[in-house]
Amino acid sequence: MSVARPLPHDAAPLHVTGAARYVDDIPAPANALHLAFGLATIARGRIAGMDLDAVRAAPGVRDVLTAYDLPFDNDVSPSLHDEPLLSDGTIHYLGQPLFLVIADSHLAARRAARMGVISYEEETPLLTIEEALAADSRFEEGPRIYQSGDTDAAIKDAPHRIEGRMELGGQEHFYLEGQAALVLPQDNGDVVVHSSTQHPSEIQHKVADALGLPMHGVRVETRRMGGGFGGKESQGNALACACAVAAARTGRPCRMRYDRDDDMVITGKRHDFRIDYRAGFDDDGRLLGIEFTQYVRCGWAQDLSLPVADRAMLHADNAYHLPNARIVSHRMKTNTQSATAFRGFGGPQGMVGIERVMDHVAHTLGRDPFEVRRANFYADRATRSAPQRTPYGQTVEDGIINALTDDLATRADFAARRRAVDDWNAANPILKKGIALTPVKFGISFTLTHLNQAGALVHVYQDGSVQLNHGGTEMGQGLYQKVAQVAAARFGLPLGAVRITATDTGKVPNTSATAASSGSDLNGMAVKAACDTIRERMATCLAERHQAKPGEVIFEEGEVRIGGETLSFALAAKICYENRVSLSSTGFYKTPSLAWDRIKGEGRPFFYFAYGAAITEVVIDTLTGENRILRCDILHDVGSSLNPALDIGQIEGGYVQGAGWLTTEELVWDGKGRLTTHAPSTYKIPACSDRPRIFNVALYDNENAEETIYRSKAVGEPPLMLGISALMALSDAVAACGAGYPALDAPATPERILAAVQRVMGGT
Repeated sequence: MSVARPLPHDAAPLHVTGAARYVDDIPAPANALHLAFGLATIARGRIAGMDLDAVRAAPGVRDVLTAYDLPFDNDVSPSLHDEPLLSDGTIHYLGQPLFLVIADSHLAARRAARMGVISYEEETPLLTIEEALAADSRFEEGPRIYQSGDTDAAIKDAPHRIEGRMELGGQEHFYLEGQAALVLPQDNGDVVVHSSTQHPSEIQHKVADALGLPMHGVRVETRRMGGGFGGKESQGNALACACAVAAARTGRPCRMRYDRDDDMVITGKRHDFRIDYRAGFDDDGRLLGIEFTQYVRCGWAQDLSLPVADRAMLHADNAYHLPNARIVSHRMKTNTQSATAFRGFGGPQGMVGIERVMDHVAHTLGRDPFEVRRANFYADRATRSAPQRTPYGQTVEDGIINALTDDLATRADFAARRRAVDDWNAANPILKKGIALTPVKFGISFTLTHLNQAGALVHVYQDGSVQLNHGGTEMGQGLYQKVAQVAAARFGLPLGAVRITATDTGKVPNTSATAASSGSDLNGMAVKAACDTIRERMATCLAERHQAKPGEVIFEEGEVRIGGETLSFALAAKICYENRVSLSSTGFYKTPSLAWDRIKGEGRPFFYFAYGAAITEVVIDTLTGENRILRCDILHDVGSSLNPALDIGQIEGGYVQGAGWLTTEELVWDGKGRLTTHAPSTYKIPACSDRPRIFNVALYDNENAEETIYRSKAVGEPPLMLGISALMALSDAVAACGAGYPALDAPATPERILAAVQRVMGGT
C-alpha cells in the first residue's frame, strides 16, 4: 500500500540538484518585460508631488504607471478592499508602492524605480500598539470578546492571584524563493498567470478585477514554491496584478520578482502581540479564572488580521481546561507593513500567552512547571468523567494530551534530567541550564467555514497511467507526494504510475488557499472521491464481463483480480476504455460537523485537534545572555501518518522555525517607521548550527478519531508551537539566577536574556 510509507519528497532530487523549476526559472519569450515598484520613503502622509521624468528617461524603461493609469480595480486586498496596488495619494507605510516601472530588464526596472522624485506632506506615523491605542486606531469597533463562566468572581475568590504583561515580536517569513509572477497575454485578451502563491484562486480573482475580466479569462498555474509559510497566501496579489496590467497594456509578457530587501520592506510579517493577563489559582496551580487581553499590531491594511486575531483567541487555552475565562482582543491599525498569515495563523501567539501564565503560576508557588501544566490539562478521552469544553464552547472529544506528555516524559527521562539541571545550576554560578516540557493542542480547519472544501480532477489513461490535479499548492511540505500516495493506494498502483500536474485554476476551480494545515485533509479526500468514482466504474464494467459483482473486483499491487483471473491494471484500463467507460472524474470534499459564529465566539470551528509536546534543554551565559539549545525531544500526534518521513521533516522544521521566532528573529523599526532589519545581514533566522545538538523526534501512535484521509492528522502548523518549549526553557534558566520572576519577552535575544538575568538577581 502506498500510504503510511516513509517515501522521499517527490521533487527531492530536483531540489538538491538545483533542477527544480520555480516561477522565475520559467523561460519567458524574448520580448518579455520586467517590473519594479517605486516605494514610499515615509510612513504616513500624502503625496504632494511626484516627478517621474527621470524614471521615464532611464535606460531600458518602456512605461511608468501610477494609480491613475490603472484600467480597473486598484486593489490587491484579500479582505476589505483597503489595499491599493499603487498609492491613491495617501501614504500608509514606509515601503508602500507608489508607481510601477516597466523595463527591458529586471536591473533596469529596479534602477529606474529609485529615480522618482517624490515630495510629501508628512504626518506623524502610528508605529506601536501603544500609539495606536492612544489614537483609537483599530480594525473593528471596540474589542472582540470570547468568554465562559464568571471570570471576575473566580479570580477574586481564588487563593492565589497573578497578573502580568508579555510582548511577542513578529516574524519575517524568509521563504528561500521570493515573491514572483509571470503573466503571458493570450490572443483573445485573456491572460495566463504563473505565480508563486499559496492561493491561485485568490490571484485569479484579483487579476480578473484588475483587468475587468470574468474569472474564466484568467488562468493561474503554480507548480511549486520555494517556501511559503503563509507569506504567499495574499502577498503575491500585488505582483500578479501589476504584471497582468502591464501585459494587457503592452501586449507583451511581463514578469516581476522582489529583491530580498524589497521583499522584506514591502510584504507583511507575523503579527506582533502584547498580552496582558490576570489569573486566579489554587495551591496545586489549577487555574480557577483567567483573563487575557490581546493587543494585535495589524499594520496599515486589514489583510487577514481579523481571522488571525480570532485564532489567537481560540488558542488561548492551548491544552488547558479553563472553566472561567475571558479573552479580549484589540486589533490595532498602525503605519507599518500589513501583517499577514504566518504558519500557525495567530495560534502560536495565543499559546505563548497561556504558557507564560503556567510558567508564572509555577514560579509563584515554587512548583515544577510541568506539574502545574499537568494539573490544568484537558482530560483524555479514555479517562474523562464528563465532557469538557473550550472557552468558545467546543467539546474536546479527542483528548490525548495527558497520555502523550507522560509518554514523552518517560522516553526522554524528564524527571531525572530536571534533577540534573537543578544540580548543575547549584554548582555553576555563570552558566545556567533550563528545561521545559510544553504541550500543543491545535485546532484543524479554516475558521471561515466555507473555505473547508476542495476539488480534484483525476484521469486514468488507457495505458494504465494516472494523472491528477487538485487545488492544493506545493511549497516544499510534500503535499503532492502525499496526495499521489492516496491515489496510488486507491487504485492499488505503484507510486510511479501516478503523476500530479501543476495546480491550475483551469482544471480545479474555486480552490481555498493551501493553509490552515488543511492541504492533505481536504485535497486527499477530494482525490480519494475522484479515484473511487473511476474505480467503481471500472469494477462495474469488469464484473459484468466476468459474471461477478463489482465488490469482488480487487485492485492491488498493480493488478486487477476478478473471478480467478488476474489482469494488469493497464489491461483493465484498456478494456474499460474500449467498452466506453469514462476514466475521468472530478472529486469534491467538504469538512463535516463545523458550525462557528465568530461574532458570538461560539460553536465548533475545528474538525479535530492535533496534539504534541516538546522537551527543550538550554544553557545561558549569565554574563552575556548568549544561549544554546542543547537538546530537544518531541513526541507529536499526526494520527495515522500518510508519510512518516515527510511528517518528521515537517516537525523538525516547524520546531526550529518556532524556536527561531521566539529567540533570534527580531524585527526592528526606527522612529520613522523604517524597517531596519530588512536583509539577511540584519535579521537572524536559525542556521544549521542553531538546531539542537541532540534532536529526537517521534510520532505518537494515535489513529484520528475523526474520519480524515486514512485517519491521518494535519502536520503543517502544529509543530511550530513545539518551539515554545525553547522560550520556557530559557525562562527556567533565567529563574535559576535569582528570586524574581523572569518575565522574559520574545524574541528572547541575548540582550533580553541578560536584562532578565539582571532583574531576577535584583529580586524584582
